[in-house]
Amino acid sequence: MNRRLRHAVVAALFGSLGLTTLVACGEESSGSSGGSGSKTVTLVSHDSFAASKAVLKEFTRQTGYKVRVQAGGDAGAAVNQAILSKSHPQGDVFFGVDNTLLSRALDNDLFTPYRAKGLDKVPAALQLDQASHRVTPVDFGDICVNYDRKYFADKKLAPPKTFDDLTKPAYKNLLVTENAATSSPGLAFLLGTAARYGDDGWQDYWKKLRANGVEVVDGWEQAYYDRFSGSAGGAKGDRPLVVSYASSPPAEVVDAKPRPAQAPTGVATGTCFRQVEFAGLLKGASNTKGGKALLDFLLSKTFQEDVPLNMYVNPAREDAKLPELFTQYGAKIADSATLAPQKIAKNRDQWVKAWSSLVL
Repeated sequence: MNRRLRHAVVAALFGSLGLTTLVACGEESSGSSGGSGSKTVTLVSHDSFAASKAVLKEFTRQTGYKVRVQAGGDAGAAVNQAILSKSHPQGDVFFGVDNTLLSRALDNDLFTPYRAKGLDKVPAALQLDQASHRVTPVDFGDICVNYDRKYFADKKLAPPKTFDDLTKPAYKNLLVTENAATSSPGLAFLLGTAARYGDDGWQDYWKKLRANGVEVVDGWEQAYYDRFSGSAGGAKGDRPLVVSYASSPPAEVVDAKPRPAQAPTGVATGTCFRQVEFAGLLKGASNTKGGKALLDFLLSKTFQEDVPLNMYVNPAREDAKLPELFTQYGAKIADSATLAPQKIAKNRDQWVKAWSSLVL
């Protein structure tokens, strides 16, 4: 995900990376992951991968392998780069392809099948390549409209709850979303409307949204930190509605002292689309053994319980314990929209093209 999702904590950790390399456990940054005997395993990802140093050190203690993380832009850019370099893969494991882009990666034959340990603890609904195990589900999250509580309290206006609400005159010129052609959350929001209104209705919905003053920016960081009025950091924009994540509110309070009774932002729970994020062993990886060990570790309870407050998404394992801050301040989404990967694959490009013509 283009998380998904560089909230305050993740942005602070990764904001300066760009296309550079983050190195864990003392490994020098030069060189590749080496051959099958190498004691380094390279994880290729988007910029928003984050894990505690102690957790990565635990992987080294258990396996002898050090982790080298190579970040490559947002999710879409990272997937495209992996496809372009598939004859000479940049690493051993790729993390960060989600269900909106999964078909693109699988159609380009990026991964070697491997059934990771712990997969039996992952709900079948998240195992979108269950027959082949080319990818392993690691986490999931919900893309939803977030709202600035103070704005709506001051205006004595109830915040929107559903997609339909966003087209009402009361919310004119209040929403900012991301470009579906350049942003993972933007694409997910588009897919959410396609799931809600169907092939024949989503374009009419976006015509109404455009008439109601929706603003479109390139990516999540610009939308959330520059245009959204409810962000704790950034430029304090004038839009009190933003397409973000159901887990954005906990990120707003993680460093707050004292902790508030509720987060300054809320979630319109009827506007959500479920994203599932996967990792896979890159075909042609130099360190296949280390890559398999890393996939096993990504599904271990140690790593899974580290996920919520580092990447602000839910762990894939159903027996992973969620931290209190995450459950207290995050929104629990009971009925998030979904689309089959095959339907996304069939329609994604034409939907994005039609959306661009309608909205931009």
